[in-house]
Amino acid sequence: QVQLVESGGGLVQAGGSLRLSCAASGLTFGSYAMGWFRQVPGKEREFVAGITRSGDYTDYADSVKGRFSISRDNAKNTVYLQMNSLEPEDTAVYFCAGRSTIYSGTVYTTAQQYNYWGQGTQVTVSS
Repeated sequence: QVQLVESGGGLVQAGGSLRLSCAASGLTFGSYAMGWFRQVPGKEREFVAGITRSGDYTDYADSVKGRFSISRDNAKNTVYLQMNSLEPEDTAVYFCAGRSTIYSGTVYTTAQQYNYWGQGTQVTVSS
């Protein structure tokens, strides 16, 4: 049974940093492309960052480019999201997502492309 468990969310002041972690189990982690999404009440879940199976390629939403960084440690079955220069507009529930793929160079950027999801972790940025 595939499980994705996020951690690291919390309350931070604008300009601060947080690092989210997503621990995966029940899967061959190195065969999965991973992504981070976020959602606020009343809005659709939006793509934040994605990473290929090996970690060689990444992609970001324009709103977080230069501030957020996605990485993974396949030995630890964990994907990370380092968030710097946080803004109140970054306040949301952040979700980790994964999908099995044979394509080593593909980053997936839509929610529909992912098969597995974590329960989410709240990030609140105060002004």
